[in-house]
Amino acid sequence: MEEEIKALIKNNTREKRVLPPGKKTVGCRWVFTIKYKPDGTIERYKARLVAKGHTQTYGIDYSETFSPVAKINTIRVLISIAANKGWPLHQFDVKNAFLHGELKEEIYMEAPRGFTDRNDKEDITKLKKNLFIEFEMKDIGRLKYFLGIEVLRSKQGIFMYQKKYVLDLLAEIGIVDCKLADTPMIVNQKLYMEKKARLADKGRYQRMVGKLIYLSHTRPDIAHAVGVVSKFMHQPQKAHMKAILRIMRYLKGTAGHGILFKQNGHLETQLYTDVDWAGDKGDRRSTSGYLTLVGGNLVTWRSKKQKVVAISSAEAEFRGIARGITEVLWIRKLLTGIGYPPQEPSKVMSDNKAAIQISENPVQHDQTKHIEIDRHFIKEKLEAKIITLPFVRSEDQLADVLTKAVNERSLHECLGKLNFGNPTIQLEGSGYHQKDRKPSQNDKTEHGMEKTVQNQGQSPKMSKSESILKNQQSNRSRN
Repeated sequence: MEEEIKALIKNNTREKRVLPPGKKTVGCRWVFTIKYKPDGTIERYKARLVAKGHTQTYGIDYSETFSPVAKINTIRVLISIAANKGWPLHQFDVKNAFLHGELKEEIYMEAPRGFTDRNDKEDITKLKKNLFIEFEMKDIGRLKYFLGIEVLRSKQGIFMYQKKYVLDLLAEIGIVDCKLADTPMIVNQKLYMEKKARLADKGRYQRMVGKLIYLSHTRPDIAHAVGVVSKFMHQPQKAHMKAILRIMRYLKGTAGHGILFKQNGHLETQLYTDVDWAGDKGDRRSTSGYLTLVGGNLVTWRSKKQKVVAISSAEAEFRGIARGITEVLWIRKLLTGIGYPPQEPSKVMSDNKAAIQISENPVQHDQTKHIEIDRHFIKEKLEAKIITLPFVRSEDQLADVLTKAVNERSLHECLGKLNFGNPTIQLEGSGYHQKDRKPSQNDKTEHGMEKTVQNQGQSPKMSKSESILKNQQSNRSRN
């Protein structure tokens, strides 16, 4: 707390005054947080003094608010560039970074208790209009851990994963000793809102989905499954909760998996886009999925249901291509801003020949009037030589896992091509491979109940961290 007050004084962000007539004050409070290391030990304690902004009224005390932050996609692009260029990665901590900005309003805040010069209720703090513009930086060293994401580096490249986050999540929801699942979702499983179905715990469901959405920043393998369960947050049913628990059981067996960024000697941009046409059983809308590679490394991916129903697979694929191209344009602009403008057109890989032919055909047809805007958008980028539209075979379509639930073999083959897998295997130079075990049986019984598959019928060997978490869970249960 004293360090926070000293930082505020040092940065000259406020001055003590007596409240002028006709002015009102905003209260303040302390926010305490604990910073942890990747191994779970405490790194440091932090205290932050904040104003009670919730006491203000929108349109009277303030208008629009905006906080510029970097997208996680930007960070992955930078890491891919660092891997290809052999850059070292260092981490810096900006002290009191939230104070950078300019206030247009005149704000008076109550002084925090215990830090006033006299016991006077009129002793208030006026926040200065021009906050500091110089930052005090702390060099933490080589990048190892940030925002719950762990980073490893070897001669093979840079590896990003969230093992600690996964283990903490399993411990939080109390399923550390659950059985494993081979895939995030059952093949061809279609979730929808059933009539008169039993409802699940809405609060618990929403918390779990929120955790999984953040975990998706390093886990493209669960992107589709998380997108599916996210659609039912307003009224989750038992079947939807069961689908989430299956994702958790899959995560337990792949807790340490992540993305490897290799040195491939180029910074070319590629996009794979695919669509599962009319795959939603509830409204028959299609699900689009795309992923982008920069320098041969996976940097962005997305799985999202389209907003309207497509009357043909070509129409659905066409809309998916248009959405994917917007991602390519953003990446090309980002690379230009960093200092590496693209020298070649970006390849947009699609496995639908009809959609490619419509894009390249200069003649407008009556059958494509309803997608005319997307058609002109794609055609414009093709003529400007910003993109090309090569055909890719369905078996080589890497975005397939982002549109529907696939079997274990297809999932692993796709992830292997994307350099996703176990850190020990990846950093030693081998690709993603399946565990040495007997072939799994069908994940579904005739009554629709899931079966669990374990490694050769035996429970997997637990790591030290998992063992500690399991003991903690057992102790809580006994208490």
